[in-house]
Amino acid sequence: MNNGKTILILVTGRGLGGDAINALNVYNALEERGFNCELALDKTAPGFLFKKNNIPWHKVSIPQAGGHAATKLTALKAAFRAIKAVYITRKLIRKLKPDLVMGIIGGGAIIAAVSAKISRVPSVNLLDTPLDTKVCKKLGVPIIMPENSLFTQELPSYMHKVFFASNNDVDKGNRDVAIENIMRHCEEVKKDNPDAIEFDPSKKTVFFSSGSALFEKTAQAVDLFSKNCDKYNIVIIGAPLEEEFSKYLNEERIINLGYINWVSDLYYLADVAVFSDDGLMVQEAMAFSLPTVLLKRVKYNRYHNMASVFKGATIECDLDDLEESVQYVFDHYDDFKEKTNQYKKDILRVTDDICDIVEDTLNKK
Repeated sequence: MNNGKTILILVTGRGLGGDAINALNVYNALEERGFNCELALDKTAPGFLFKKNNIPWHKVSIPQAGGHAATKLTALKAAFRAIKAVYITRKLIRKLKPDLVMGIIGGGAIIAAVSAKISRVPSVNLLDTPLDTKVCKKLGVPIIMPENSLFTQELPSYMHKVFFASNNDVDKGNRDVAIENIMRHCEEVKKDNPDAIEFDPSKKTVFFSSGSALFEKTAQAVDLFSKNCDKYNIVIIGAPLEEEFSKYLNEERIINLGYINWVSDLYYLADVAVFSDDGLMVQEAMAFSLPTVLLKRVKYNRYHNMASVFKGATIECDLDDLEESVQYVFDHYDDFKEKTNQYKKDILRVTDDICDIVEDTLNKK
């Protein structure tokens, strides 16, 4: 137990996506270790993920420069907003008197690191973008995450590296539940479209996603792939980022599940995943021993080189090479499967590692 010590966690974004999931998993792990955790989000953030989990939060100002897509102009604008944001957060630190401040990626990490430094409170910060790394790498204790270019490099002793903060049961799922849900979905679709494709349990399943939001390149990829690969069940999840992307989702060739809350079951059903080269889902695939093809530059032309993070368990490709890349994975399936298991152990202990870093930082206080 940690004698009721308080951790203030600042979270970038709207409390919906990857930053919020990392924050929630870290929050839960720290609470299990006996810490009292307080969350802070930008005042405009709806915070649906935390609301769903009955976790309240403080409203501060957390400017965003655009993450990996930040430009000099957006960074400059964010810097001016950060002055006010630091002032607001410093007032919150004085009110709560936390023993440590933690920043979760991007603006949350920057405001946490600077505010804690000014307030003479230790900080631990998860860094994943070029800007948060530049500002925070010598403020507090930096933890480098997979999309950070430093992740594949040898780090100085004051830096740490961890995979994304998955929950402790990230590798739990049920293949039969996925089949049942897909069968039910296909029955519903057929009521309006009798020509819609059905799920065939005798076929291998290829699973497409670019996260909760379906980006155009992923939609194009599933469309192109499905035209020539009727030997697979082709499944895609996610809500189209733009309604026009729905034109690529031909339900006579693919199973379009939309937004679902049983992704873990689908991981167990799938034989190969085709994901964008970023984010938590690639890591989750490793936890499920799921070989993965990484489609490059799906989101705003960003490139994260995740194939170097998960060497041998993933293969990256462009749109034109997708069919060949998927076939290559199936042709060398056992090798890819074996490689995924090399990462699973580290993935499952990420939150414990972060808690250890926090405790070590407080012990040095």
